[in-house]
Amino acid sequence: MAITAAMVKELREMTGVGMLDCKKALAETDGDMDKAVEYLREKGLAASQKKAGRIAAEGIVTVLVADDNKAGVVVEVNSETDFVAKNPVFQEYVAQVAEHAIATDAKDAEAMLAEPWKFDTSLTVADALSQKVAVIGENLQIRRFEKFEKSGSGKLVSYIHGAGRIGVLIELACDKEADELVELGKNLAMQIAALNPKFIATEDVPEEFVNHEKEILTKQAMEDPKNAGKPENIIEKMITGRLAKELKEFCLIEQPYVKDGDMTVKQYIESVAKTVGAPIKVARFVRFETGEGLEKKEENFADEVAKAMN
Repeated sequence: MAITAAMVKELREMTGVGMLDCKKALAETDGDMDKAVEYLREKGLAASQKKAGRIAAEGIVTVLVADDNKAGVVVEVNSETDFVAKNPVFQEYVAQVAEHAIATDAKDAEAMLAEPWKFDTSLTVADALSQKVAVIGENLQIRRFEKFEKSGSGKLVSYIHGAGRIGVLIELACDKEADELVELGKNLAMQIAALNPKFIATEDVPEEFVNHEKEILTKQAMEDPKNAGKPENIIEKMITGRLAKELKEFCLIEQPYVKDGDMTVKQYIESVAKTVGAPIKVARFVRFETGEGLEKKEENFADEVAKAMN
């Protein structure tokens, strides 16, 4: 019986298994869909079907910078449990995903999943992911990645915090390829990991963001009984002051430097630039935190034990 693309697609949707494995299963069972499902179950591949609906909000973030320092990538791959996130097999897989991502032209994880897998081009990235789900026994997701390609001189620097809980990639622009840029980059990346700035400088803050924050501060001020009876111009000055202080907390170079609270990050950068003998600018940065924005499943250990006993 001829195996059609529609049949392969149907089996893939039923089982969550990679396209090539589905095609092989149909060929082995002469196109019988039910037997093909059983074939995949016998091979342990269809296990990923049941796992695909589970919440994957744990996992790790990793960062990879190319040996020539011309490109870098930060990647988040999720698992269901922190236990699997500590598994060497999972960690090795995440490292492979980063190697694939640093070489890809794909703009997002969804596009990357359709590409041939770097480590076995007979599979797609999605196929390789399905196989890893079957091996590890949990739902896994390549959630996101962001890639930097250095446009000029300077340095790409990475930092991993908490065994992959937080990953930071930062690009420093400088006309000199000085060794001091590496230490500067590490220190700034640690600052970003700890204080989670949203922007580089106040001039980078979008007007929409400023207006939204001002609305919140205005509402808070108007509802505060302490401000009752105060002139509008006084309240306006108070809101402006609070907004300026808040924006500094959101902006990297305006923050107090965590290793020396007597200076700002901007002043720290300027001190290194003086040593290097050339201006240094933070061109861009990205910070990923594992599971941020994802719903996490609340587990009751006693209930899990009871289910296992039954």
